[in-house]
Amino acid sequence: MPDRSHDPRERPSSVHTRPDGVTDAEVEAVGKLSEALETVERARGHLYSFHQLVGHADLQLGEAVAALRAAGRDELADRIDTDLVGRNVLPGRWTFQIVEEFDDGYWSAFRSWERDGRDAVLGGRRHVYEAEMKEARRTHGRAGHESRPVEEG
Repeated sequence: MPDRSHDPRERPSSVHTRPDGVTDAEVEAVGKLSEALETVERARGHLYSFHQLVGHADLQLGEAVAALRAAGRDELADRIDTDLVGRNVLPGRWTFQIVEEFDDGYWSAFRSWERDGRDAVLGGRRHVYEAEMKEARRTHGRAGHESRPVEEG
């Protein structure tokens, strides 16, 4: 195997290394804070899925109402159209309003606190915990196990 020790890809980028004086406990704590945000990001994705699925269901419901009318079931179609088509999913809210409230409130606050934590402890650096895990797990000097892409400085 060739000596790759001088290859810059064998060392992590400075954006993924802990600042001087930062302890293992601090790196782990900020890693947990970032992981919690990642979980909220996944939940947000599910919220957007919910938003799109309910919206699509409402359009499908409109098609069902039209099909009931075409089948001569006007009274049933009228009742469904009046009560269910376009109905709020929560009091006063369609799903887009739920998404907006979530984004403007909880999600924005969570992102801000995660950023504040990284700024305070790690000088704003992201994924330091994961970068250190990568360094511990990869096979140093082996192709396909580089610390970073060649274009990273």
